[in-house]
Amino acid sequence: MDNQPNKLKKFGTFGGVFTPTLLTILGVIMYLRLGWVVGNAGLLGAWLIILISFLITLCTALSMSAITTNIRIGAGGAYAIVSQALGLEVGGSLGIPRYISQGLAVTMYIFGFREGWLGIFPDHNAFLVDIIVFGILFSIAYVSANLAIKTQFIIMGIIILSLISIVVAAYEGVMTIPTSDALSWGSFRGSVENGFSGSNFWVVFAVFFPAATGIMAGANMSGELKNPKKSIPSGTLWAIGVSFIIYMLLAFWIARSATEQELLTNYYIMVDKAFIGPLVIAGILGATFSSALASIVGSSRILFAMGEHKVLPYSNFLYGQSKNGQPRNAMLVTGILIFLTLLLRNINAVAPLVTLFFLITYAMINIVVIIEQRLGLISYRPVFKIHKWVPWFGLISSVFAMFIINPAVSLLSIMIVLMVYWYLSRQNLETPFEDVRSGLFVSFAEWAAKHTWGMKKMQQRAWKANLMVPVRDVNGLKGNFEFLRNIAKPKGSIKLVGIESFSESNTLSSELESISAAFREKGVFSSSTVIHTDEFANGINYGSQALQGAFFRPNIVFLNMQDHDNYETELRPVMKESIRLEIGVLLYLSHPTALLGQRNTINVWVSDRQGNWSLGWDIGNLDLSILVAYKLKMNWGARIRLITVVTDPKEEENAKKFLSSLINLARLPKTLTEVHVGNFSTIVEKAPSADVNIFGMDEDLPFKFVKEMSIKTQSSCLFVKDSGHESILA
Repeated sequence: MDNQPNKLKKFGTFGGVFTPTLLTILGVIMYLRLGWVVGNAGLLGAWLIILISFLITLCTALSMSAITTNIRIGAGGAYAIVSQALGLEVGGSLGIPRYISQGLAVTMYIFGFREGWLGIFPDHNAFLVDIIVFGILFSIAYVSANLAIKTQFIIMGIIILSLISIVVAAYEGVMTIPTSDALSWGSFRGSVENGFSGSNFWVVFAVFFPAATGIMAGANMSGELKNPKKSIPSGTLWAIGVSFIIYMLLAFWIARSATEQELLTNYYIMVDKAFIGPLVIAGILGATFSSALASIVGSSRILFAMGEHKVLPYSNFLYGQSKNGQPRNAMLVTGILIFLTLLLRNINAVAPLVTLFFLITYAMINIVVIIEQRLGLISYRPVFKIHKWVPWFGLISSVFAMFIINPAVSLLSIMIVLMVYWYLSRQNLETPFEDVRSGLFVSFAEWAAKHTWGMKKMQQRAWKANLMVPVRDVNGLKGNFEFLRNIAKPKGSIKLVGIESFSESNTLSSELESISAAFREKGVFSSSTVIHTDEFANGINYGSQALQGAFFRPNIVFLNMQDHDNYETELRPVMKESIRLEIGVLLYLSHPTALLGQRNTINVWVSDRQGNWSLGWDIGNLDLSILVAYKLKMNWGARIRLITVVTDPKEEENAKKFLSSLINLARLPKTLTEVHVGNFSTIVEKAPSADVNIFGMDEDLPFKFVKEMSIKTQSSCLFVKDSGHESILA
């Protein structure tokens, strides 16, 4: 398998890109509908339609040229371009519908070939013609892309002869209508199908525009080009330029060669006016055959590329190759798809999807370039440079063309793409290359940071628990894993900061990263780092000070008090510095036997306000306590109990009203309250049991009080100090 790419025949610009792209653009619409377009829109209107159509595709071609000269494109054409920029999910959401639409396009081209054939041999069986043409197409494509390219050279020769026949006709004097009469704006009378009941500019544009949507034919061969960075831009742009000139000159020739009535009523007017009519019929057959051949070869390459990246089920099979490197399995699947669509016999209902998926592809390529340009990443260094307005024009015009052609089917096409994206986003695809999504997310984050940095204070309504957790003992951290997760979940974050002396054999960093990954798997964003220092308190405080200059900084320091911690020299300095820096503090002391119990009840102790029971925005050191209690309540399915102890019996009623108002304003339904009169220490000992008791604290919190509360409550305890930036009332 490793040596297969070396056996694969590689193509140059002319054979691999220019020829298939030119032949796809010079298709059946040029021969059978250009006259009708001129008949409705007049020469000036037809020229404007051609100009707009090619301008849309030119902008997309320029965007595609820029992006292909900036990446190693690989196989798959537009699918590869989008995947490498926005990931396999987005690339696949575009690639799968595009693959199916290309299969449908092959069927439509076969039907077009059959119509031309029956024009010569009306007695032939239509279905038999379809099957024979399909068999020939599939055989050529299956043998090798090299044979397909050689076949297209023959077809190009036929199309050139048909154009020469037209030139000779012009030379022989068929252009009898004066230029002054030909240079006119059309009357838009309509067509035979609608009884010439009228039309308009955009309806005629919608009929012609598919002629200009063949610019991906060469890009689809990206995996089999000698130098795709050079061949795709030059081959595509040359094909667009040559075909544009041909269309403009043909429109001028037919406008001076036929009357309006002839143009509107005779779709074969070019055959009648050419010097050798059968050559034009041969050109029609060659154009449809070459377009079908390019589409069947290109679509199989898209399927092959998606198989390579494991986007689809049975990807290993789809990625299978022949001895000479041809994607035979993808070709077989494509052949079956095309054969099944042939059995439909009439695909007019889904035909607009083909053009619209092309336009969605164009829009997405322009979006990729816009994103790359806007991010300003140093990795975006295309050899082929374009102005910033080019992809914007390409994007807007592509979307505009979609809704001009068919608004309802355009919405359906977009819905299909979004549904495929939703499906792929749930498949956990592993992208084998780096894309720009990380840069896109960082750009959004920077934008948000710059626009909120100047705010005078933190947004209390947007508060989240962003914990910084100092770690020396990984076992202690593992024991608190669920507790920390339940405080941070769902939108908070956990920053693990390891503290250890430097050593070559340290394993703390890898252990913390493993735990961070576990947090992320459980739905809480987490990251980790290690500070090498012999001083625990200094390491944490220096980290907190450094993070003050960051936008995404922790707002809570979580200290897990363990037997080996020195409260006075290690924990208290961290608490004092955190309070100075306006960072919330959670000091956790796990009960040696009760631990967190059944996680049914949380006691929050409200301090005696001593005559100041008014409830304003400032409720003292209570906001963070209740916010943490509420997070635990939601994640545990527990209940909160607010308890206060007053020494003066006269304050009991005021305390009850305060707690009632607090529950109401903080929106804490089904919260229990208790007001006790007496000595705090005595009441704590007799208080209702809870799985965790939450107390307020200050920087002078004595170690004796911490130990005493754990013993008296017979539970784990959490001592809390607000940062001043939280509000349970927000």
